[in-house]
Amino acid sequence: MSPTWAEGSNRTSLNNTKRYMLMSSALIWLSLSSLGVGTLVGAVGIGGVLLIPALVGLVGLGVHQATATALCSYLATGIVGTIAFQRRGSIDWRITIPLCAGALVFAFVGAFANSLIDAQPLSIIVALLIVFSGVYTLKSLRSLNNPVFSDRPNLQFAALVGIGAFVGFGSGLSGAGGPLLSVPLMLVLGFPPLVTIGAGQVIQILASVSATLGNLKYGSIDFGIVGLLMVFEVIGVLIGAKIVHMVQQMLIRRFVAWLCIVVGTWMVVKAV
Repeated sequence: MSPTWAEGSNRTSLNNTKRYMLMSSALIWLSLSSLGVGTLVGAVGIGGVLLIPALVGLVGLGVHQATATALCSYLATGIVGTIAFQRRGSIDWRITIPLCAGALVFAFVGAFANSLIDAQPLSIIVALLIVFSGVYTLKSLRSLNNPVFSDRPNLQFAALVGIGAFVGFGSGLSGAGGPLLSVPLMLVLGFPPLVTIGAGQVIQILASVSATLGNLKYGSIDFGIVGLLMVFEVIGVLIGAKIVHMVQQMLIRRFVAWLCIVVGTWMVVKAV
């Protein structure tokens, strides 16, 4: 006997209810993931890369769209993080400005490259660099040296522009977020943890803007999700920024080092 119209309607209603419950559950988990990512970004500058698998696994976005969407949401974390760190005097603009100059241009280039090539090889290289930075940072915990070229301002300026260019390109290409690359590199080069994390907040703004412009032209952004991500990431950043200013510099450095090792290893496994 064929199902009646009422039975068919009930099945459709039940299926719609199940889909609504699944989507609601996914959005709840995505909100919690965004909160956690924002807290990590505010506390140690690293964590944005964890948002991409959450977007892929929970919402079903493709990798390229997840990358573009995550990068767009980092604009809010960068702005709020910059304000929070600036209020506490933890941003050294002499260091931050050349970093941002390099990132502004090359994040757009990275977003363009993301639309053309497979990012797997670069992702592996970046991940290995992050692991190396974490290991090196652990080994040098007892000897916090002066920043590289501290006695040669011109060379230091050029080095910071180069770091910013690398960070911007890697951020635009992989969607990892600027601080994931800038924080371990700057720690290895001897810059203080708080100054390094503060600079990462600012570089996040320019990397996000530049990469988003590139993705608007060459990629795809899910603007329906961006707003939700921004709200919970911002709450997390405020929590993280408060935490990082309450603990010792050495503890921050040690935590960042281990986080680099864990995240870098995870990125290698994911890429392979």
